[in-house]
Amino acid sequence: MSDTRTLCAAAGLSADSRTWTTLASRRRDGCGSETSCCVRKAPAPRASSGSSCRSSARATEGRFKSRRRKAADVSRVIVSPVKHVVILGAGFAGLELATRLSESLADEVRATLIDQSDSFSFGFSKLDIVFGRKPAADVLLHYEDISLKGVEFRQERVTSIDPARRRVTTDAGSYDADILVVALGADYDFAATPGFEEGGVEYYSVAGAERMSGVLSDFDSGKILIGILGQPFKCPPAPFEGALLLHDHFVDRGVRDSVDIRVVGPMAAPVPITKEVSQSILDALTERGIEYVPNQHIVEVDTRSNEAQLASGGSIPYDLFVGIPVHRVPHAVESSGLAVDGWVPVEKTNLATRFPDVYAVGDLTALPMAKAGVFAEAAARVVADDIAARLHGDVLRQPYEGAGTCYIEFGGGMVGMVEANFLGGPKPTAQLVGPSRELAAHKEAFASTRRERWFGS
Repeated sequence: MSDTRTLCAAAGLSADSRTWTTLASRRRDGCGSETSCCVRKAPAPRASSGSSCRSSARATEGRFKSRRRKAADVSRVIVSPVKHVVILGAGFAGLELATRLSESLADEVRATLIDQSDSFSFGFSKLDIVFGRKPAADVLLHYEDISLKGVEFRQERVTSIDPARRRVTTDAGSYDADILVVALGADYDFAATPGFEEGGVEYYSVAGAERMSGVLSDFDSGKILIGILGQPFKCPPAPFEGALLLHDHFVDRGVRDSVDIRVVGPMAAPVPITKEVSQSILDALTERGIEYVPNQHIVEVDTRSNEAQLASGGSIPYDLFVGIPVHRVPHAVESSGLAVDGWVPVEKTNLATRFPDVYAVGDLTALPMAKAGVFAEAAARVVADDIAARLHGDVLRQPYEGAGTCYIEFGGGMVGMVEANFLGGPKPTAQLVGPSRELAAHKEAFASTRRERWFGS
């Protein structure tokens, strides 16, 4: 074990034993894995005898609490040579975090980025597939193209997570992390709504979007029901975008008068946090003859009668059922002990979980905010900053605010932006900008900058 002078000097700290204490942690004593720390503390009376690892555990627990108090009495500096950061999930959050670590900490951390898929796609690109604007092959960005210093991508399926030990098991092996970031997103639980898998279509996955595109090509008349099957769900504007673009699709084919389009959801309004944005969306739907049925929860898709059964006891007929599936955390997260009441609680300022050196980012968190890639990306930047601050003995300067912009297509080449802030004020706020054709170009620029940043293309 290195002595106090060596460790503290490596961190650029004083080795004065009166104000600095070296703590060597050993896994068998419950203090993590091979981490040595310098902990600054105020002068105190002579300490009583006891385990240094117990002291380290108390310091770890106190660190989490002190962040909420914003106290400055304790600062922890990680001084091991190179830290292993394991990132689970290569969506908006995982990609941005890996990129940020490579840009700012490539000589201090090595990152392993794990995802079960071989490619990434933007959520809004599924609508391009549904309406034939792009083939599936053109919306996929392949992880093999990632070239970031200090980052290794592994295509593997996560089978278990031990957050206390920061150990991850996949279908190809296991990984031990100094810092673990869980960004696996939310999975779709198609089976949660009886009849949906066999009797409906969806556009939240690439495969689902391809299937729906084929179904639409043969649909000339009848009732289309878009059902929001549970809350929360990714990209809140998506059900209404789908309805508005379906209107354009059937107008272009000359059969709009033969098609009825209806959206059913459990929310009182399309965007519950703001009446103004909700009313703008409702007005756009009404102008196109599309009805929104609020406060209704679909519990079953009855394929025999072609009716969506409601929790209230009624039903709504359909000829084509389009579902926004129930969302849940991945099984590996659910069984890990990270989730509480279905989602992962985190400290809202820096996305830290209750487990030391474990963060959770993106759609799987329990934060009271919309689930969308732009918010996950912003959260990943905060996590990267928090990791850097801890490595350098500093504190996080800018906490997470849950702010971001979601795009919504209104049809006819018009795009609006919903600018929202969920955590940065006394209550969530949102406003709609547009729609306009200029914002359609803004949306394309949003995608192209991230393609270049994450994939170099």
